[in-house]
Amino acid sequence: MPHLHIEKFHEIEFPQTHNDVKFRFIAKNVNHEDEKLIAANVEGEEFFLLVKEEEGRNLLKTDKLTRPASIHYVHKALSSYAGLARLNVLASNVLDGTKNVHLEEITALKKIDYFAKSFPTDREVRIEVGFGSGRHLLHQAINNPDILFIGIEIHRPSIEQVLKQVSIQKLDNLLVLDYDARLFLELVPSNIVGKVYVHFPVPWDKKPHRRVISTSFIEECRRVLKVGGTLELRTDSENYYAYSYETFIAFNKTVLHINKNKDIAVSSKYEDRWKKMEKNIYDLTMINEEESAPLLIEGDFNFSSTPVSFENIIKLHGTTKRYESGFIHFERAYKLSDGVMMRISMGNFDRPEHLYVIAKESSISYYPELPLRSRSNLKAHKYLDEALHG
Repeated sequence: MPHLHIEKFHEIEFPQTHNDVKFRFIAKNVNHEDEKLIAANVEGEEFFLLVKEEEGRNLLKTDKLTRPASIHYVHKALSSYAGLARLNVLASNVLDGTKNVHLEEITALKKIDYFAKSFPTDREVRIEVGFGSGRHLLHQAINNPDILFIGIEIHRPSIEQVLKQVSIQKLDNLLVLDYDARLFLELVPSNIVGKVYVHFPVPWDKKPHRRVISTSFIEECRRVLKVGGTLELRTDSENYYAYSYETFIAFNKTVLHINKNKDIAVSSKYEDRWKKMEKNIYDLTMINEEESAPLLIEGDFNFSSTPVSFENIIKLHGTTKRYESGFIHFERAYKLSDGVMMRISMGNFDRPEHLYVIAKESSISYYPELPLRSRSNLKAHKYLDEALHG
């Protein structure tokens, strides 16, 4: 990821704009003086730059929690702040060039709000979780122009690689999202998806709770899939295959098709490599046979209007509030010039949301955007509101 090693960090006056980058405010970690966050806005995209003080030099990079999908925005914000604050840069991998011409007019990259406000339902939808190089996703979109494909990926170079191909090939039936697929499925309307592809997910043998395939993920897939729709797992991991089979078969009713070393129309470069190594490839396909009830989500993310105590909010740092089926963990506390900010994890134990909450004298708000409007997040919000108000 782009970063700058600087001799000494200089704080500017906030807010300021430089080279079309808006620097809104700075947040200082209450418990670790060596960490600061700078709120930046590039072309309407809000995110934090992270300042980390190290022995002999400082590091300026993007905050992982809020970093934008376009790496170009990060490069621009870093170089702009360095110029505005007149930082002495010791080492850098930040580029000064313009955005890739293929990404200038791209509309395929969407934020979660796009799907939360008005999910496209005018045609069949197919979803690929973790599309990697994008070979399979692009092949499917090119050969099925009447179907809307949604590719979900968190690896930024992979995202920009696919967006470039969308632009070059002028595809209008492929959307890309940088988000947790497990959370995303919670807002997909019922009975509209034809296929969910999960090809070669990370096995997470040492951290099985991080696996994409889980009981709750399968439940959401069964809900969003049309009758006859399929959830297709393809993996080179025998452990992952065995785990997934046990998870699928635990359902009271399920239809599964299993294949070993099945050839498909297009394969990734990794799959090609594994085949040369004579490594086995496993396919496990679940076929949905039941229509689900319509998706119903009620509630909002408004906070109570009663005053809050900044001191009491800061004391929440390091604490965890547990409730049935979920939790809220207060990870870090920051001071602002006119309030406080908390970094939190909240929601479902298996797929929590990570975000920031800003408290000022007259208001409390999420930053840089609202949580996903899911049942688990709305439930967590109620407990968060109570905790912030003491």
